[in-house]
Amino acid sequence: MNPQTLLANAQLVYPAEAIQSAITALSKDITVALHDECPIIICVMGGGLIFAGQLLTQLEFPLELDYLHASRYQNETVGKKLIWHVLPKSNLKDRTVLVVDDILDEGITLKEIQEKCLELGAKKVYSAVLVEKKLTHAKPIKADFIGLEVPNQYVFGFGMDAYGWWRNLPAIYYLPQ
Repeated sequence: MNPQTLLANAQLVYPAEAIQSAITALSKDITVALHDECPIIICVMGGGLIFAGQLLTQLEFPLELDYLHASRYQNETVGKKLIWHVLPKSNLKDRTVLVVDDILDEGITLKEIQEKCLELGAKKVYSAVLVEKKLTHAKPIKADFIGLEVPNQYVFGFGMDAYGWWRNLPAIYYLPQ
């Protein structure tokens, strides 16, 4: 399947305007919760990049920025074993951390990232996700800040990819089954 055909067959979940409203609401909630913490914000690459970039400009407190790269998908639609590509460079010891990612799906990746940050000395680890996938079973972690809920479908756009494509879309779509 080529990228154009994939997009032509996709269904819109959220238009760009709904995503921007969700990011603004999230920024207000995060500002209230973390304004006195001077946290380290850790963007999860590559999916969290677009969301983090837009969220950070709306946070009204001092912060430090770092990133990590861990992936279970490797441009596939099914997650596998977590692979660590890059760990945060910042010293997390006794710091408050906010992990920013595109999606809370099964929760396996976010849980392992949280555990790694605590292992690296973080005193508290919060998480913010643009979307949470609605599943019928429990997840090993709950995000502290959630922008939108998506159906249990493979979603893409706004940082999330489908076979490596379409992270750059300003809206969110799903692949029909």
